[in-house]
Amino acid sequence: MKRGWLVVAVAAVVVACGAVFYLQRHRRVVTRPLIPISQARAPEGVRIRVQVLNATKTRGLARRATILLRDRGFDVVETGTLTQTNDTTRILDLSGHPDWANRIAQILAPATVVARPDSSRYLDIAVVLGTSWRPAAQPFNP
Repeated sequence: MKRGWLVVAVAAVVVACGAVFYLQRHRRVVTRPLIPISQARAPEGVRIRVQVLNATKTRGLARRATILLRDRGFDVVETGTLTQTNDTTRILDLSGHPDWANRIAQILAPATVVARPDSSRYLDIAVVLGTSWRPAAQPFNP
């Protein structure tokens, strides 16, 4: 009688461990929401000059980020491509306005903000796009 309960208990533990293992291997991980959560925009009445640099091998990424930032009220005055690649998107605060940099970081999440004062004051924010940033899908128009 005791042996029967022991076999049932061991079988239950094996089934539970197998279920946990199966669920861990086949769970669906969503890293980015389908609908953008952040609706951050540029402050009203302020011109924020932004440079967008593509530091990935994906062509057209700086153009996609430029369109997104301009739609949100930022003035993208320069775009370009870097020869070195980055994994993380970095938002460089050149003008000492961390609020502006944080707004752009929310739009281009996941991104990190780095304070890097620049005395030239030509640019307020520089964006270095990394492979971590994925633009939203564009509609297909055949």
